[in-house]
Amino acid sequence: MNLYLRYFNDETVVSSVEEAVDFLKGLNIEDFEIDDKFVGDLTEFVNSDSTYPKRYKVKQHYYFIVIKTNVQTIEEFKRNNIKSLLENDDNGSANKPSKSSPLSEELYGWYDAQLIFKRVISNPSTGKSSYKDTPFRAVVKAQSPLHCYDRIVDYLKSRDDIDARSQFPSARGRNFSFSYIGSTKPETI
Repeated sequence: MNLYLRYFNDETVVSSVEEAVDFLKGLNIEDFEIDDKFVGDLTEFVNSDSTYPKRYKVKQHYYFIVIKTNVQTIEEFKRNNIKSLLENDDNGSANKPSKSSPLSEELYGWYDAQLIFKRVISNPSTGKSSYKDTPFRAVVKAQSPLHCYDRIVDYLKSRDDIDARSQFPSARGRNFSFSYIGSTKPETI
């Protein structure tokens, strides 16, 4: 098992707690001490049966995440992220039914979709940035709900007025919702 770590735009896939600690030390994260207590907690998480991501608080509204994964590279993690959540676990037993199943169903047409993402807002006078929950709603023509989600996120990431450090919710999470409108474009919503 490997570990995916991310802090803002810095991310990696490592194969051990030691490599994870080296990666985090290389980031020189202010206000976060990498001590024996942290290493012990990370080791406990890695050795546990937990399949949920682990967040570590750096300071108010600043976290880095650690996710257990079977992939070897960042590219593989990004490519297989959604697909691996839908597959069986290592024991061969099926995962619990999830909201992901309807996301992949192909139903070509128009969707009314909304997501709430964490937008980075910079304050020029202080030079500091903060995250702000920002709703975005669109009517999108797509092949499936997941394709609709991908098109919205791609659009938002391409906008010049949205900071690249902004964070987008999971398609499976509560911050993304959609409804299928039909095969013809609606006049109004």
